[in-house]
Amino acid sequence: MKVADLLESRRENWRQLEELCRQLESRKRRSSALTVTRFAALYRAACADLALADAYHLPPGTVHYLNQLVGRAHNQLYRSRTFNFRAWGEEMFQNVPRRLYHDRALRLAFYLFWGIFLLSMYLSSAASPLPEYATDVLGEDQIMSLENMYSEPIGSQDSASGAEAFMTGFYIQHNTGIGLRCFAAGLLLGVGGLFATIFNAAFLGAAFGYMTRVPQGDNFFHFVTAHGPFELTAIILSAAAGMRLGFSLVQTGGLSRLDSLRREAREAMPTMGAAMVLFFFAALIEGFLSPSPAPYAVKAAVAVMSCGLLMFYFVFLGYTREHGATARQ
Repeated sequence: MKVADLLESRRENWRQLEELCRQLESRKRRSSALTVTRFAALYRAACADLALADAYHLPPGTVHYLNQLVGRAHNQLYRSRTFNFRAWGEEMFQNVPRRLYHDRALRLAFYLFWGIFLLSMYLSSAASPLPEYATDVLGEDQIMSLENMYSEPIGSQDSASGAEAFMTGFYIQHNTGIGLRCFAAGLLLGVGGLFATIFNAAFLGAAFGYMTRVPQGDNFFHFVTAHGPFELTAIILSAAAGMRLGFSLVQTGGLSRLDSLRREAREAMPTMGAAMVLFFFAALIEGFLSPSPAPYAVKAAVAVMSCGLLMFYFVFLGYTREHGATARQ
């Protein structure tokens, strides 16, 4: 059979492909699996027909028609899907909170951080049985730096135009750097993450405790209160994600270390993603609200709302979704 006759016999397929393109372009109803399969088969056949028509120099009208048809079908086959808000909402507000709530590495990092933080804060306060604890942990240079940094009331000096945006960018970079260091430390078989969590908790707790006993403490808490909940929680999340990966190199569950690391990397993604979001919001607050002369009551209210949002997302959504799933089984 001549190529021209062969292609002529394919015209019915071209007509069907053109009709399917018209249906898909209208998007009036969802296409069935059978329709999509048929469309893909006709598209591949039209590509082969175009190659034949071009190779054998068939009439330009036929080649042009096939070019148009293949291009039209290609656009439908590889077009971008519309954003699925329902699937996105289900992932963000059902699956992710449930996975975070039951993440054992996150629970370990949470209890370890806040336990050490509160103990260190107490030991650095005026009620401490160890008067030199703050100096031993922070060092005299760091203590002097804290006192000098918060010697002036917050918002007492007018900031230059655009300074808030500049400082927000700086805080995003700085806070993300803290998170990445905590994450990287966890890769040392998980032990590095434990040490990073303990060190950050002890250091920050000592700073908070020491500032409760000096006159500059009012300025210090005026600055850190608003963004503290998001920033401290993000540090915990970063350390937990790193520890999870580090532990996967020790407890492989029968897999190779590389496969175990890949598996846990997928599981740790929501944790690290949540940490990056919290670092971002903490930087926004730290850049705009924390250094402002806004009343302390406003900053305390933001901190309370932040804590409420964290509890709602990480505890309430995770707990209720898990028990709802259990009840349906």
